Amino acid sequence: MALTPRVVLVSRETEYAALLSRHGTRGQAAFFLSTRGQKIEDLEARDALQTRAIAAAKDAIPSDWPFAHVTRDDLNRFLFGPEDIVVPIGQDGLVANLAKYLNGQPVIGVSPDLASSEGVLTRHGVDQLPALIKRTVNSDIDLQPRAMVEARAGEGQSLLALNEVFIGHRSHQSARYVVRANGAEEFQSSSGMIVATGTGLTGWAKSIMAATHRSFDIAPDDSRAAFFAREPWPSRTSGCDIAAGEIAQDGRLILLSRINEGGVVFADGIEQDFLPFDWGAEAQIRVSNKRLSLVV
Repeated sequence: MALTPRVVLVSRETEYAALLSRHGTRGQAAFFLSTRGQKIEDLEARDALQTRAIAAAKDAIPSDWPFAHVTRDDLNRFLFGPEDIVVPIGQDGLVANLAKYLNGQPVIGVSPDLASSEGVLTRHGVDQLPALIKRTVNSDIDLQPRAMVEARAGEGQSLLALNEVFIGHRSHQSARYVVRANGAEEFQSSSGMIVATGTGLTGWAKSIMAATHRSFDIAPDDSRAAFFAREPWPSRTSGCDIAAGEIAQDGRLILLSRINEGGVVFADGIEQDFLPFDWGAEAQIRVSNKRLSLVV
């Protein structure tokens, strides 16, 4: 990197902080949890781990370097620069929430508690951060270009996902649509369609594969994706022959909506950020040219 990089720390509000914000005091929050058979101490412990990890991450940044700290809720208002080194501190899902806002910046995923983390995307402890930052600046680091999928619905409207895209009804009730894949076409009624990357096959799609016994072997950096119709219903008019399959690097999955209202397309579990998918809308899903640069 020619310029002095900026380190951008990214975190999300902890469960403990959210409870305090909602109930006002620790005592009220503790009482609320006790009525549901839960203890606030567990949430306090996780909050303390994240607080310590953020403090240690700030200490790991050279004192003469610029840095910023942004929360997940403010990502859509934050402008990342080309020289940034991005450090999400939290669970794997935080990296997925972040990915669509980046354009090749290296991402060092840090877990506040490696013992309880899946470690797919936030695989580093905060104690490793000083060395990882220096090696990233010196280009002495392994970067894994993780594939993403892109969904388009409507003129100029698109969404990017690191894990998966959902196409269906916003309430997850029966969704009706025509699906076109790999030269075949079928009218379906299902709980919606999921399109997952190799990264996404370790998340939501993993449970679908376990339930349906339809498995796909796609590496996180592979320019392919897998799709699954959730509980497709066979009837006189609807079928389930195209229940799962692959999208090749240059391929497309196309869905034509037959949903009167409430049809949506959303990415990585963020239901509030969606594209409309009501009657007549066409959604096209493909593997994106954009990738997440994950420090491994």
